[in-house]
Amino acid sequence: MIAHTDLLAIDAALAPLWPRLEGAHLFFTGGTGFIGRWMLEALARAPIGITVSLLSRDPQAFTRRAPHLADRFTLIRGDIQSCPAPQGDFTHIIHGATDASAALTANDPRRMFDTILDGTRAMLDLARDRQARLLFMSSGAVYGVQPWQVFHVSEDWDGGPSIRDPKSAYAEGKRAAETLCAIYGQQFGVETVTARIFALLGPLLSLDTHFAAGNFIRDALAGRPITVQGSGQAVRSYLYAADLAVWMWTLLIAGEKSTAYNVGSEEAVSIADLAHRTARILGAPDVRILGLPDPGWNPGRYVPSTTLIRQTLGVSACVDLDEAIRRTAVSNGWKA
Repeated sequence: MIAHTDLLAIDAALAPLWPRLEGAHLFFTGGTGFIGRWMLEALARAPIGITVSLLSRDPQAFTRRAPHLADRFTLIRGDIQSCPAPQGDFTHIIHGATDASAALTANDPRRMFDTILDGTRAMLDLARDRQARLLFMSSGAVYGVQPWQVFHVSEDWDGGPSIRDPKSAYAEGKRAAETLCAIYGQQFGVETVTARIFALLGPLLSLDTHFAAGNFIRDALAGRPITVQGSGQAVRSYLYAADLAVWMWTLLIAGEKSTAYNVGSEEAVSIADLAHRTARILGAPDVRILGLPDPGWNPGRYVPSTTLIRQTLGVSACVDLDEAIRRTAVSNGWKA
């Protein structure tokens, strides 16, 4: 459940921008996931007339989870790789449909790569045909392994993931998709904006996937020790979901075309420190660090510089990490 105070904060931040979407027709892929759900909760309260079509593999399941959103917006059954071009004169497209699971990257990296690239090409074709502005949800993974001495990676960083490692399928898929956005911008005049999204935290985030912050909250809520599978040395940062929603709508509405922006928090924390902080805030009995080999693509730093988006678009990270942990736990039944 999203707290009313979060929705009020989003309302206040986006009030000056919403009128620019008056009368728009939006096509949204990935709108039923964590990021999309927060964006839709914000949009559902906007005082504007807007038509929204959502691509969903399972409209019935989304209707059960969020009946108020299913009543407000139009659900279209389909998969990003097989959906025919939807009908309508769309003015805006948000493309975020990707199965970002660690299991898929490990077990079927070709499918991961193809889903990202083919889906993005399809949405760029739609944007070209309907002369629509497109917001592409990319990832901070495009930078590859961030060197320890680079405390906050900026948009002009020239690094990249290992092209010979299948675990790079997600990151390389996003990189190739960003190149497609650049091609369509130059060759066909498609107006695109790219959000390179880093780690997130907040209500509605699944606590049972591969995200450490969610797993730690799950352990604490169950009253058991928080378990860190690896060494705990990896460093991450977590943007709170209400701030994320503001940043994403700001990018769609006001972001500079043909520009990529980092979307994340600059408040860095090691995974071990995150575990201890979560235990302290939520009252978990202990923290256990197992020191197992890290199976992920990035056992190091993953922390963005957000100077570009903050200085040019005026957004800010209003909720710090401790409060993000509390609010996520409360939304899952925790009582202080």
